[in-house]
Amino acid sequence: MTTKPQHINITASARAHIRAQVKQQNAQFLRLGVKESGCNGYMYTLDFLKEAEPNDIQVEIDSGINICIRDEDLNLVDGTEMDLVTEGLNSSLVFKNSRAQSYCGCGESFAMNDAAFTQSNSAYDETAATLARDASAAD
Repeated sequence: MTTKPQHINITASARAHIRAQVKQQNAQFLRLGVKESGCNGYMYTLDFLKEAEPNDIQVEIDSGINICIRDEDLNLVDGTEMDLVTEGLNSSLVFKNSRAQSYCGCGESFAMNDAAFTQSNSAYDETAATLARDASAAD
């Protein structure tokens, strides 16, 4: 069974932060990915890129924000919301995935059920731009 991808949601505050960071790093793209790590299975990763790799799925969030996702990470980042959370003097990007089965207590890692890995990549044949939307916009 294949399912259509959900959206990658990025709040307005996270978009502003990402735009500033990409510019500060003299990068063209931000890579959103995952790696096996943490106490619960997977951890989100962010990397600044000068250029996209040939097999990257590119998602244009809005002007100045282009996210690259490796094809092998797409099933894991599908349904992710990125938000900038400020507590006191500290701000950080926080990731929430509606498809995650569980999160560790510190919020650094998450677990996915096996269904996330069995989806066919043919489910992602729509244009990459349709994966992104403004998380603060009304549905």
